[in-house]
Amino acid sequence: MKDRKRDFERIEQRAKVRRTLLRAATYLLLGIWAFLVLFPFYWMILTSFKSYSSYNSEYIPKFIAENPTLQNYADAFTAVSLGRYFGNTLLFTVVTTAIMLAVTVLAAFAFSRLEFRGKNLVFTLFLALMMIPNELVIITNFQTITNLGLRNTFTGLILPSVTSVFYIYLLKENFEQIPDELYKAAKVDGTSDFKYLTKVMMPICRPTLVTVTILKVIECWNSYVWPRLITDNEAYFLVSNGIQEIRENGFGRENIPAMMAAVVVISVPLIVLFLIFRKRIMEGVSRGGTKG
Repeated sequence: MKDRKRDFERIEQRAKVRRTLLRAATYLLLGIWAFLVLFPFYWMILTSFKSYSSYNSEYIPKFIAENPTLQNYADAFTAVSLGRYFGNTLLFTVVTTAIMLAVTVLAAFAFSRLEFRGKNLVFTLFLALMMIPNELVIITNFQTITNLGLRNTFTGLILPSVTSVFYIYLLKENFEQIPDELYKAAKVDGTSDFKYLTKVMMPICRPTLVTVTILKVIECWNSYVWPRLITDNEAYFLVSNGIQEIRENGFGRENIPAMMAAVVVISVPLIVLFLIFRKRIMEGVSRGGTKG
């Protein structure tokens, strides 16, 4: 009996050691991966605090700023129109996200609750659009916006981004998780479809709606190709394509610290937004992809 007890304790001890080693190896790999991911951000912030002269005098890169300065951040708002770029991006992001939410929510409700002829065929065609390369869509949108005379306008910037097949699909799957009995009971009580959508479905699916909103805000803030293609007037530049203007006509190609300061200023809002709502993003995506 004692031998069995000792054998059991020995097996349990070995299993505990294996679990400890496995946990340590996991944390080690995660630590290495976190270092590789976060180091570019650290280097960007570090460089933004170095003066132009000290940065160029470093034959061997230094990982600490010996004489940190905020002059680069002051230059980011004075040497170029960074404040205007922020205003343009904020307007573009808010209007585009608001219109996109209205379009996708109504479309997702129609595909998940309403019955009409050819619904499955139309939704299948919608999903098929996701297989079209973005380059082809950009070419078509560029020709359309140009023919309408909407180049160098906020309308031309916003229109191609007011819908998303992926977000419609995500919300449709989320709406379909709500029991049909609620919809039928609401119709018996004389509730309209729009009231049922706003009073029942949207509050229940709030995590997914928050996720879609945040992802769309990030998408708009990082938008580069389309704004760069459709605008050549500095008055309509966003922060993303304004970086190139900063590099060419603001600080010059050699003033890397000032460039890094501008990039830090541009990146901070998205980083803060993600850190605040990261749990809601994960929750909304997981709910959208789970049925039953």
